[in-house]
Parts: sequence; structure tokens; C-alpha cells
Amino acid sequence: MNPSLGIIGLGQMAQAILLPLIEDGRFLPEEVIGVVGKKQTIKNVLKQIPDGIKVVSAADPTAQEAWSAPVQLLAVKPQQLFNVEADAKAFKFPKLKSKRLLISILAGVKLHRLAKTFPQHICIRSVPNTPVLVRSGLTGLSYGQEMPEDQRQVVENIFKPISEVFELPESLLDAFLALTSSGPAYVALMMEGLADGAVAAGLPRILASELTNKTLLGTALLQKKKNFHPGQLKDMIASPGGTTITALRHLEMAGFRSALIEAVVAAAQRSRELG
Repeated sequence: MNPSLGIIGLGQMAQAILLPLIEDGRFLPEEVIGVVGKKQTIKNVLKQIPDGIKVVSAADPTAQEAWSAPVQLLAVKPQQLFNVEADAKAFKFPKLKSKRLLISILAGVKLHRLAKTFPQHICIRSVPNTPVLVRSGLTGLSYGQEMPEDQRQVVENIFKPISEVFELPESLLDAFLALTSSGPAYVALMMEGLADGAVAAGLPRILASELTNKTLLGTALLQKKKNFHPGQLKDMIASPGGTTITALRHLEMAGFRSALIEAVVAAAQRSRELG
């Protein structure tokens, strides 16, 4: 079976996109070929993905099969783009009726650079986040050019089943990435800190972790369903002289809010630098 999807860089993010699509039957494992940087990593990758997906190293001549597919997901690190460009140029592409579709998830790498690097492709930028793994992700898309309707449909068939999709001007993608793509790591760090605090206050570890998760889920649902401004929700909980306002005072003294602001700004700036 000829591959219909070639994944260049079958790392954690590419797997997060691929696995739910395989589970839903949107791609058969036999239709997918993934390329990894080093031969010695193939064995570990194969342990994490369904049987039937072909995985090869970039140096393997059969990696050309990934580039011969009508759709490529480019998921390497931005710093590896030059190596990927060299690999792609070494291959002879079978002719298709239309240009191949290249979907990049590379942080910061602009559409004009992708188009110059891969002139045989129609290129789009995508910014998904890791909750796509459980079909609860957010994905920013920037097409940058007039897309054939059939290829636009291909992109939507990949991302809409696993995420809410936002079509954005490319100029907004770095900020989108800094909030949504990096954001789950900020939340995970906060969850870890809250659970550690609960353990320090006397709760068993397992219960502290469970309650942290439920507190975050419930708060997000309340804010969304009631459309509360975060400040309004905070003020509902913090009574005069109580436990919550005491805790909030400590967070403000530690620069919690400012740290979050600067983290998002720094991530956006780093994305621009990587491009």
C-alpha cells in the first residue's frame, strides 16, 4: 500500500496528532510512514505507536516514501530544517496532478521560508497543542495562499476531529503558540505545585493529585459556562480576611501573575527567534 501520509519527525507532538486519527480510522497504520533522525531511536518509537506504521531513519533510502506521499506532516525541531531540506532535495518526486501538501508544525518558521525550502509543495503552518491526543486540542492554522478546496479539506480532516481550529493571520501564530502550545506545560507546572502544597498541608499524594485535577477542570468549566471574567471569579471566592485572599496575597508577593505574563511573552519571542 502506498503511503498517504508521510511524517517527517515522528516525535511526541506528531504522535499526539497521529494516534487519535489512527484510533478513529481516519488513517490506516499501513498508510503512514514516519521518519526519525537516528536509526537507534526507531525501536523506542515503534513501542509507542500502533503496529503497521512504518518507521525509518532519515538516512534510509526508503525515507523517500514519506516524501512521495501526497501529504507530509513536518514535525522536526526548527533547528533541523536545513537537514530536512537537504534530504528532500536528494529525492526524486513522482509527478502528481497537483502539488503535495506540507503541513508544518515548526515553531516560528514562516510560510515564505517553507515555500522557498519546499517549492514542490503547497505549505501551511499549523500550531496544535498536546491535548489533541485526547481530542481536546487547539490548533492555529495559517494558509498564506489560496488553497485548493480538496487540500483545505485534507487539513481540516486532520485537525478538526482532534481540536478546535482557529484560522489566523500568520503574524498571530507566535502568540497563539506561546499561550496554547506552551500553555499546557505552564498548567502542568501549576498542578504539580498545587499538589505539592496540598501534600505539605497534610493530604496524601494520590488524593492531592486527584483533587488538583478536579479543581482545575471544575474551575475551567465554571468560567466557561457562566462566562465569568477571571477577576470576577476570583472575587467571588476571596472573602474579606479569609483563607483565599491570604493565599492570593502570597501569590502576588511571589510575582505569580507577572511570571505568567512574562512566560507567554518570552515563549512568543523565542518562537520568532527560531524562525
